[in-house]
Amino acid sequence: MNSEWKAFLESLSARIDDDGRVAFPGPPAHANCMLVDLSHLGLIAVDGPDAREFLQGQLTNDVRELSDRHTQLSGYCSPKGRMLANFRLLRLGETIFMQLPRDQIEATLKRLQMFVLRSRTRLRDASDELVAIGIAGDEALTRIGSACGALPELDNGLTRIGELAILRIPGTPARFEALGPVAAVKDLWQRLAEGAGAAGAEHWRLLDIRAGLPTVFPETREAFVPQMTNMHLIDGVSFTKGCYTGQEVVARMQHLGKLKRRMYLAEVETGTPPRPGDVLFSPDSHSGQGTGIVVDAQESAPGRYELLAVVEVESAEQDHVRLGIDGPHLTLRAPPYGFRAAS
Repeated sequence: MNSEWKAFLESLSARIDDDGRVAFPGPPAHANCMLVDLSHLGLIAVDGPDAREFLQGQLTNDVRELSDRHTQLSGYCSPKGRMLANFRLLRLGETIFMQLPRDQIEATLKRLQMFVLRSRTRLRDASDELVAIGIAGDEALTRIGSACGALPELDNGLTRIGELAILRIPGTPARFEALGPVAAVKDLWQRLAEGAGAAGAEHWRLLDIRAGLPTVFPETREAFVPQMTNMHLIDGVSFTKGCYTGQEVVARMQHLGKLKRRMYLAEVETGTPPRPGDVLFSPDSHSGQGTGIVVDAQESAPGRYELLAVVEVESAEQDHVRLGIDGPHLTLRAPPYGFRAAS
């Protein structure tokens, strides 16, 4: 974590543990405007004359569609089409940034660097060069609009306000991310802080879950082909861009027809917190490959958790999916964008 940003958070009475997890005292997470520290997310910076072409041959989305007004979701796959990581891509000036969980940075960066070869591309861990906060809630649009002026109108849009990049993140209620140098982000936080609550990673991850936005963690590396996590439904995969690592598998799954596994929203009551990578069970599953896997989970009320879970469609339709063999029953539903074009 950036040391200057850490000192600022501590001045707000935030508790920061040895793993960099941040917790705030104060109003509950249902405040009309929440300011969220996003230090759990890191950045890989990619630049150089061949940066765009290099990423074009590695990632699931069409990097040529990035602009100074548009960000995109994308994935990075193994040759077998399994996601090693997924992230948000944004372009600031001549540099492309990949934003993903900090605990995914080292492995992802190391693997990408293996394929640079003669490409005139530079990659580096830029996690402490810029800091990011989230702004979410029923009053988020009004508050950040008053503080910053023009805002991106569309999901995944980007607007530059001085040194800040303002991103519109999908989800309800409205939410935005502000990314920039420490001084500029500190100033924005202070201008928005009156009457707002403060939260750390858990709140943002819960909002991602409710929006149906998956995250690949170290526990789920190579667990999913992109379509299993609905990446094709949230504009995270291009089927017209041409070749990239794992493309043949991803394209074949798309053209073969109906998906056998897809990602659902889920709720469960349990005294044991679900974690990414936890295995699901259904007596109706006969595939021999397991019923499903937890993508992410966060507590929304004492003993109650909201999840994203990749589940066999047949088992989900039978409504007998459990958290583990003897665990509690999961209530499943479609994500907010539905399952259009999922077959």
